[in-house]
Amino acid sequence: MGLFLIGFLIILSLFFKDSQKEDLSFFSSQRFLKSQSLSASLGPPAFTSRILSEVSLVQESQLLFSAPPYIVKPQVLGTFGFSEEVFEEGGEEGREIFEYTVKEGDSLSSIASYFGISLETLLWANDLNKNSLIKPGQKLIILPVSGVIYMVKNGDTILQIAKTYEGDVEEIIAFNELLEEDIFIGDILIIPGGKMPEKISSPKYVSSSGSGQVPLASSYFICPIPSPYRITQGLHWYNAIDFSHAGIACGQPVFAVAGGEVLRTKYGYNRGAGNYIHILHPNGVVTVYYHLQSILVGLGQKVSQGQIIGLIGNTGYTVPSGSRGCHLHFEVRGARNPFSY
Repeated sequence: MGLFLIGFLIILSLFFKDSQKEDLSFFSSQRFLKSQSLSASLGPPAFTSRILSEVSLVQESQLLFSAPPYIVKPQVLGTFGFSEEVFEEGGEEGREIFEYTVKEGDSLSSIASYFGISLETLLWANDLNKNSLIKPGQKLIILPVSGVIYMVKNGDTILQIAKTYEGDVEEIIAFNELLEEDIFIGDILIIPGGKMPEKISSPKYVSSSGSGQVPLASSYFICPIPSPYRITQGLHWYNAIDFSHAGIACGQPVFAVAGGEVLRTKYGYNRGAGNYIHILHPNGVVTVYYHLQSILVGLGQKVSQGQIIGLIGNTGYTVPSGSRGCHLHFEVRGARNPFSY
C-alpha cells in the first residue's frame, strides 16, 4: 500500500511539472507575439530594441512611454534656487539666482554686502536705483556673483552679449556651463563681472515679475494642468506661477499651453528646478515647466496646444519635500504670465 502511494505521488508530480512547462511556454509565446507585433509597428530591430526598453504595457492594451535619457541635453544655464535656504545650504557650486525676502533693518547696501555682491548688481537685477526704498516682506533677486543677468533674444550671440555688458566670452560659457556658444531664445544667462550699459536705464530684458513685457491675450494660453487646479504660489521668480491639482497632484498630466517646439529637456536636480521642459512658441515667447515626474516629449519635437508633455512631480527642490510638494512651476519668458492676474 505504501509503495502504491509513493508511486502515485511521483506520477502526479511529473504531470504537474509538465503542466507548468506548458503554461510557461504559452505565456512566453504570448510575450513573443506581443513583442513581434510591437516591433513590426515600430521599425527595424536596432531601433525597436531601444524603444522596447522604454515602453510599458498598461493592462496589456495601452502603451506608456517614458522619456529616455538620450533626449536630454547636458547643458545647464544660470539657474535659480527657490528660497533663501538654497543659499544658506551652500547651493550647488554657488551659481543659483534666488529670491531674498527683505527683513526689518535691511538696507540695499547691507543685503549686497551680506551676499558678497556689488550694490550695482543688486540694483540692476531688481530694477532699482540707489535712492530706492525697500520694506520688510519685499522680495529681491540675488545673483550668485557680481554682474548682470540677461535673457537671450532671437538673433543674440555670446560675443554680442559679452560686448554689450562688458563680460568675457569664456567666463560666460564656463559659468553658465554652455556647450561652446550654444544658446536659445529665453535662456537666462549670468554675465560674471558684467556692467549695465549707460544707454539701458533699467534691466527690462529680465525681471522677477515680468514687468515691461508684452501682454498676452487671455485666450492665447490654456491652463497647463487639468481641473480642478489651484494656484499654490503667486507671481515669483522668474515670472512664474505654481500650480497644483486639487486632488492627488503627482502623476497628473502637464499640457503644452500653446503650440510650439521643444527647445530644451533635462532630467536631474538641476539646482532645484528638477526635470524640466522649455517650449518656444510662434510669437517668440518661451514657456517653462519645472519639477516634472516624467518628460514625454523630445528635443525639437513639435507640440500642439493641450498635448500632454509631462507629468506633475516633485523633482528638484520643493516645499514641502516629498509627495506633498508635487506641483508645477510654470514660467513665461518674453511676455506677461497670463495667470498672474
